[in-house]
Amino acid sequence: MDGARPKICVVGGSNIDLIARVPRLPVLGETLVGRSFHLGYGGKGGNQAVAAARLGAQVAVVTKVGGDVFGEGAVRNYQAEGIETTYILVDRERFSGVAPILVDDLAQNVIVVVPGANQALGPEDVRRASPAIRGAATVVCQLEVPVETTLEAFRIAKASGIRTILNPAPAVPLPDALLALTDVCVPNEPEAAQLTGRPVTGQAEAERAGRWLLGRGPRAVIVTLGAAGALVVDEGGATQIPPIPVDAVDPTGAGDAFIGSLAVFLAEELSLRTAARWANALAALSVTRIGAQDSLPRRAEAEAWLARLGLRSGGCG
Repeated sequence: MDGARPKICVVGGSNIDLIARVPRLPVLGETLVGRSFHLGYGGKGGNQAVAAARLGAQVAVVTKVGGDVFGEGAVRNYQAEGIETTYILVDRERFSGVAPILVDDLAQNVIVVVPGANQALGPEDVRRASPAIRGAATVVCQLEVPVETTLEAFRIAKASGIRTILNPAPAVPLPDALLALTDVCVPNEPEAAQLTGRPVTGQAEAERAGRWLLGRGPRAVIVTLGAAGALVVDEGGATQIPPIPVDAVDPTGAGDAFIGSLAVFLAEELSLRTAARWANALAALSVTRIGAQDSLPRRAEAEAWLARLGLRSGGCG
């Protein structure tokens, strides 16, 4: 990486992922025998923070965990990844967030998020963490914490002229005030459909959804399309980011790989479309492995993968 390491602040949820591999997803009322089980550290905020840190960014995370063994493990995991933990809070009355996940042989998954302590991260907690927000090049938020908490984080960021990235997941009704403070909004197809009230199942519908969201305030919208790549929509028009063919094993955390990578590449002053192409490539790499954080590449591997795909050569951009 050329120059100083970019500073990223992630405000969001921390969960423990409880991942079971199954031959297929069960039908209602059915009991299946799983093939394997994996416990990993996750949450959208956690995954995106680790994705950015592994690419060489200086990352601070603002989150809340329970006063339990899962919470203790989450803090140790952040520290092991080199992430600043000054603003991790512990709630002694709530359990840590958990996410039971089923992954089938077709690499399809279903996820149930039980927020726990994440729902107790409030605007006042974010205000106490304002030094980390104001000191960042990019602030990243999702919706696994209360919307008013995300809104306060973006208010602080934009007051200091800092770039904001919103991952509206899980999708909930969004106030215009939040979208107006968003530089880049990054939903996937189901989230874009829930936000717009219209089906989003391909590029044409994704472009309509992107333009609709753009009209509510963001400077740019990127709709991630899974195995079909992504679509960037801004004032310059709509650009398809082509898919990267891989042998998918587990899609868990692919969206977080995209967003964490995007935050770093934008902080390194790449253009939006170049950053989206590189982030899309690293998300594709992540689905070739089991787990969320376990699948996230480190910088040297990311560089080699991008070079192999012909997306870049030489040093960091």
